[in-house]
Amino acid sequence: MNRLATLLTATCLLPAAAVEARADALIPRTVLFGNASRTSATISPDGKLLAYLAPRDGVMNVWVAPLDDIAHAKPVTAEKTRPLREFFFSPDSSRILYLQDKGGTEDFLLYGVNLKDGSETNYTPFKKTRAELAGSSPLVKDEILVGLNNRDPQWHDLYRLNLNTGKLTLLHKGDGYAGFIADFGLTPRLAQKANDDGTFTVETLLPDGTSKKLFDIPFADGLTTSVAGIPKDAKFAYVIDSRGRNTAALETLDLATGREALVAQDARADVGAVLSDPQTGTAHAYAVEYLQNTWVALDDRYRADIDFLNKHANGQWSVTSQTDDDELWTVLIDRVTEPAAFWLYDRAQHKLTKLFTTRPELEKYTLRPMQSLEIPSRDGHTLTAYLTKPAASEGGKKVPLVLFVHGGPWARDSYGYNPTHQWLANRGYAVLSVNYRGSTGFGKDFITAGDKQWGRTMEDDLLDGVQWAVDHSISPADQVAIDGGSYGGYATLAGVTMHPKTFACGVDIVGPSNLFTLLQTIPPYWKSGFEQMVQRMGDPRTDDGRKLLHERSPLTYADRIERPLLIGQGANDPRVNKRESDQLVAAMTAKKIPVTYVLYPDEGHGFARPENRISFNAVQEGFLGACLHGRVQPIGTDFKGSTIQVLHGAEVVPGLAAALKAKVGAAATPHEPPG
Repeated sequence: MNRLATLLTATCLLPAAAVEARADALIPRTVLFGNASRTSATISPDGKLLAYLAPRDGVMNVWVAPLDDIAHAKPVTAEKTRPLREFFFSPDSSRILYLQDKGGTEDFLLYGVNLKDGSETNYTPFKKTRAELAGSSPLVKDEILVGLNNRDPQWHDLYRLNLNTGKLTLLHKGDGYAGFIADFGLTPRLAQKANDDGTFTVETLLPDGTSKKLFDIPFADGLTTSVAGIPKDAKFAYVIDSRGRNTAALETLDLATGREALVAQDARADVGAVLSDPQTGTAHAYAVEYLQNTWVALDDRYRADIDFLNKHANGQWSVTSQTDDDELWTVLIDRVTEPAAFWLYDRAQHKLTKLFTTRPELEKYTLRPMQSLEIPSRDGHTLTAYLTKPAASEGGKKVPLVLFVHGGPWARDSYGYNPTHQWLANRGYAVLSVNYRGSTGFGKDFITAGDKQWGRTMEDDLLDGVQWAVDHSISPADQVAIDGGSYGGYATLAGVTMHPKTFACGVDIVGPSNLFTLLQTIPPYWKSGFEQMVQRMGDPRTDDGRKLLHERSPLTYADRIERPLLIGQGANDPRVNKRESDQLVAAMTAKKIPVTYVLYPDEGHGFARPENRISFNAVQEGFLGACLHGRVQPIGTDFKGSTIQVLHGAEVVPGLAAALKAKVGAAATPHEPPG
């Protein structure tokens, strides 16, 4: 019996009293935020191999095993510092390809490992370059398409890459283009051009090197309309399209005439993922996510698969990889109150076989259920939201609340296992995540309702979520914290500056404080989406735009902050420059307003290294404990291996100064504040 099977069996055989004794046990941060035991199961196109991410010397690397003998997996990559997070098989199953940056810069390069001899190749050995996978096909085994911005950092040129020789062949320069769509032979057929007014034009690429317009994407549809692919030998493309409607539908688009035909739509939410035949690209099913994700079949055989998985998964499921013959799938099953697990699904036999649980050490702890909610906004919108309540709330007892805000803002919160929700609920807090206007997935009207509403109605939606929780006796009004990363960090800063008496405290992770300087320092390769951004936020090139950005920037109101604030920042963040945190901390310290500022010199937009993630959450837990009086696990050894620097305010968090001293030695003291 292998180790995982032994662990699972031992868990199942524990006496009931022992399981009950752990119902309120403190879940260690290392269990929730450390390396997964195994994750990201991916089957090779030929169905012979299984690859996954797992620790190698404490760092997440790619492991590969025969599908019928995964106990004999071997590591094929050797990253020593930064975890690998994105990998895939080459079309011929002979290589593992992966993207990796250094220090969170997001300058990802493409590497390949030959599974026969173990040799590694850097296919894109360029400086200050971001490589992107642009296409692959089961019909072309030794080549893929990649995008590279080494010629001009603003635009990604399209190349054909020979995986055997490493030769890159330029197919199309990227100037002015947001992306390219190739057919099953890897011939570029369509391109999406970015226009100066924030609209897009989809063009047909002609054999003589010219192009002609196929259709326009109006500004309002810019985040909800895109080409989804061209099937094998087809005279049409699949399009996710919101033009002429609110929610995005799945349609076919005639490549000659531009005529469209409806395939599927849902009035509540956009069509999201599409499940297609790997050999032909024909769409067989699609997903719609309103409160929860739902799969809908487009033909009888896939309907049988979906019905089987719906019945036997006992939770939400998603297909993470398929063999070329489409007979085997890897499936991720999420049951919320237990760690996610990967399964192998045999379509012919309608059989699920468990591959592994991502965090088996978490199975002995009690996780909390998540509720899906619809919350009315003050002006008539319906806000989907997700609530996780602690055991202490049972019986109707009010508990402190953490409003946890998603980033983007053009993204969304979803139902499912959420380590942050579970962690905070385990510490005694109710956790609420609200899909405020501007969130994606609910139609273009809901997105455009957030245009130029940063710090205004977008923030009102979050406040309405808090009021709902107070009105429903979830939490006392004076025991609410706001917490989030990226836009969620902005929402935190807007909350503590523009509504200084609403929140008991705030946690800002890589959030912008000054919208004008934010737009000055975004990555150059965001050029194709820049007009969409400024028209939805405020245009820094106009007087009215600058006035709006100043008015909506938390930095403008820094002197209003009354409640404790914790800031976490990656020094190499290419999206939200370190200056965003520095400016705010300098303004606060100039006014003698307390703030705790934590910096990681080897991180970017968020904290990828588990040692850094664990250390920041240790600080955050102590900070929230001091503010909302929830349960706190002592910092202990949770700073080990991290690069944490506390630039200001170590004294605010109980035990932080002592933990820093123990980690780095008595000579190292908190740095002087920036500015």
